[in-house]
Amino acid sequence: MIVRKEKVKCVLTGSSSLNLQKGLTETLTGRFEMISAYHWGLDLTLKLKKMSLETYMTYGGYPGSYQFIKEKKRWINYMTSSIVETVIGKDILTQATVKNPALFRQAFHILSSYPAQVVSYNKILGQLQDKGNIDLVKHYIELYEAAFLIKAIPKFSSNELKKKSSSPKIIIMAPSLSSFHRIDSLKAEDYGRILESMVGAELIRQNLNPTYWTQGDYEVDFVINYKTKLIAFEVKSERKKRSSSLDIFMKQYPKAHLVFITKENFSIFSRDIKTFLDRHL
Repeated sequence: MIVRKEKVKCVLTGSSSLNLQKGLTETLTGRFEMISAYHWGLDLTLKLKKMSLETYMTYGGYPGSYQFIKEKKRWINYMTSSIVETVIGKDILTQATVKNPALFRQAFHILSSYPAQVVSYNKILGQLQDKGNIDLVKHYIELYEAAFLIKAIPKFSSNELKKKSSSPKIIIMAPSLSSFHRIDSLKAEDYGRILESMVGAELIRQNLNPTYWTQGDYEVDFVINYKTKLIAFEVKSERKKRSSSLDIFMKQYPKAHLVFITKENFSIFSRDIKTFLDRHL
């Protein structure tokens, strides 16, 4: 008689990320591996459906919605009812304590309207139609981060206290989350921000922990540490000359490497980010 001893693996899957995370640290400490499944990026999307980068910048992220791209009202309804409200109402609000659900929903629409923008907590608070404080805004952002809808990245600094106290740059984890509620009012400037947010989301998916750099009115879109190298990213929706912000950054960090992401090379960048970066070092 032969007895085989095989390791048993239990895999929990589903869309309710907060429900899956609940209790892991208490009941399964040291016995689980958290595998994050992010939204569909451009490369994965193109394997399913032919789509231009411009179309992806408006409708990308949720493959179930792609069948409605030619029916704008139906697509908006799908994104609103089947995606956003499902995550907010059936995932977050059933697992977390939120005193004012209507205000919480409003906060998402505000945050998703600022892709790749540095926004102070006070500015967000000022747009909420209710009284509150900065801690309330931070709590809302933390919940949306836990549900993988947005990510607030800090300012680049060697001082951890400055990082934590800095105003966040809002990264929307799928471009459609930034467009579905204002699709008819999007301008060229908005698409530039969405492209920058897409770059940030790709860096987050690869666990590269992007930050942003500012000094006065000067800003560098993203800064990461990669293989002991400091890399600064400039994202441009159109071909332009190198910005003065990069010149100032390079004076302070002369050993840093510069990477430019445009519409022309975004697909190459997103297909294999680490290979792309290795070629630029």
